[in-house]
Amino acid sequence: MFKMAKPFFIRVMTPLHAGSGQDLGIVDLPIQRERHTGFPKIEGSGIKGSIREVFGNLKKDFKVGTQTINNKNLKQAIYLAFGPEEGDLHAGALGFTDARILLFPVKSMKGIFAYITCPKILERFKEEMIIAKNTNTIKNIFDKNLPSKLTISNLGELAISGNIVLEEYTFKVKEENTTKEFAIWLSNLLDIDEIKNKLVVLPDDDFKDFVNLSTEVITRTKIDPKTGTVQKGALFTEEYLPSETIMYSLVLTTPFFNEKKEVFNPIDKKEEELVMEFFENGIPEVIQIGGNATIGKGIVEIKKWRE
Repeated sequence: MFKMAKPFFIRVMTPLHAGSGQDLGIVDLPIQRERHTGFPKIEGSGIKGSIREVFGNLKKDFKVGTQTINNKNLKQAIYLAFGPEEGDLHAGALGFTDARILLFPVKSMKGIFAYITCPKILERFKEEMIIAKNTNTIKNIFDKNLPSKLTISNLGELAISGNIVLEEYTFKVKEENTTKEFAIWLSNLLDIDEIKNKLVVLPDDDFKDFVNLSTEVITRTKIDPKTGTVQKGALFTEEYLPSETIMYSLVLTTPFFNEKKEVFNPIDKKEEELVMEFFENGIPEVIQIGGNATIGKGIVEIKKWRE
């Protein structure tokens, strides 16, 4: 059973394809989505695999409790935290939930783009922050009502005569203090200044339509070098989460399932606290998640939780 949970955030810097395999729909290679909502997600297993690979390539030394993790003991630390790569000798002490969407960027007639969300997303975000026992931090934001639908953090940034135009759709919105306060809090937490003025809370159904219809769909081909034409069967489409999408996940830690844990020296701190330190002190600010890394896709910025 996991003993600690902390949120972290994922800011998509280049379009991200966390694939769900081939599909019979319009898009050949769609992204992963929740079954019951259709909202985009990234499977926890994919996040864990990407982060494990990142830790395996670390070149820096960092502290965990009283110990220093370096190239001499990093392999053993990864083995304890993430578990063995093959076999089932023991479970890892580090886990991740699926990454859920929090903010989705949509083209705006004014202000270039808006960060959209909806009451359903915010309610679920609140619930998961409470699961992570960060109630004191979020209390000032969510003690009041959640931001209402059809509200905006700053009318002057995106609205024209009280209306905003997202893609080809017009919405009448109003400025609301709760929405503004949440936008400021999230902007400061993630160190993304644009959120303060570009946050829009849409109705749930409209948000669902945008995250289903406004993702990036790219057509790819493979050219036959002998003929200079597209190879047969090599024309396909891929779906991507656009740049500036904001997602969040929970990192979960538990005591070690292996007795050989000297690398962490669990004397002054609980084992689950040391595993959390290992993640927080070791994770780089920028990593790659998802497919097509060789063409620059899936570069993301990791935003750690700050009390």
